[in-house]
Amino acid sequence: MKKYYIGCDLGGTNLRAGLVNIESGEISNLTSVDTLAREGHDAVMVRMVELFRHVLDATGIGIDQLGGIGIGVPGVLDLEKGETLFLPNLPGTWPHVPLRDTISQVMGVPVALLNDARSITYGEWRFGAGRGVDTMACFTLGTGVGGGLVINNRLHLNLGGTAGELGHQTIEPNGLMCGCGNRGCLEAYASASALTTLAFKAVTQGLTTIIGKMVDYDLNQINPKLVYQAALQGDEIAIGIFKEIGYRLGLAIGNIIVSVGPRKVVIAGGVAKAGEFILEPIRQTLKERVYVTRMDEVEIVQAQLGNNSGVMGVAMYTAETAG
Repeated sequence: MKKYYIGCDLGGTNLRAGLVNIESGEISNLTSVDTLAREGHDAVMVRMVELFRHVLDATGIGIDQLGGIGIGVPGVLDLEKGETLFLPNLPGTWPHVPLRDTISQVMGVPVALLNDARSITYGEWRFGAGRGVDTMACFTLGTGVGGGLVINNRLHLNLGGTAGELGHQTIEPNGLMCGCGNRGCLEAYASASALTTLAFKAVTQGLTTIIGKMVDYDLNQINPKLVYQAALQGDEIAIGIFKEIGYRLGLAIGNIIVSVGPRKVVIAGGVAKAGEFILEPIRQTLKERVYVTRMDEVEIVQAQLGNNSGVMGVAMYTAETAG
């Protein structure tokens, strides 16, 4: 097995890639460029190749030393065919784009695709907050809610790689409409978008909160980071919003704990930066609702690797599957 692999995070705004030492997780020359997704998938793939070649040139690693390239993709994939099927946050949604084979043919090395949340999951299990356990669940809290499972030391990718979509379990029958088409998904209640909506409603309803004043009542500027800043200042409405998000997450995490039995549950993504404002209500909800599992053996923890987990995880996955 070759030692070095490129990990890439395909985002709606940015492409990020770096050379990953799969033994240590160390990333060399992590570089970010604009995705410019509006130009179409062919143009984005050309930009990817340019980025990969830049990473190799900057690190002095020859193509003969490269074991492969892993690409974390924000959407639904056909892992067997190496195609993107539906990327909701990229223009055109990329139906049946042969991303794996296109990049592999141009670069001359094996390429693997993996859902971005599963990439984060694998990175945190291998190098971050999930190290040392055989079974782990990860919830990624961003614009939506993603997730992933490692079960008995293996990334769980059943049903074409769709297994592990933890954000799309139903927690509220006949609840809010989710972008996936279902009602009552966790994503509709615990994403960054859901958090922002709760804060927006609090201000427009005239509740006693500093959130509106912090943005001079320009409600378009309300975001999770602002709500977190308000919570740090002791704003009860802001703290209550995180409690609500944590409660919803607790319901979903409880389902996973009693069905899968993870030793650790890792909370990742931008919303997770709220730390104990969100972790404490998760733990409280679990205490109130989970009785058939030894909860003293389950840890609820914040992710450790930040934005690097996906790059690490998809590189590791590539080393194990495409090398």
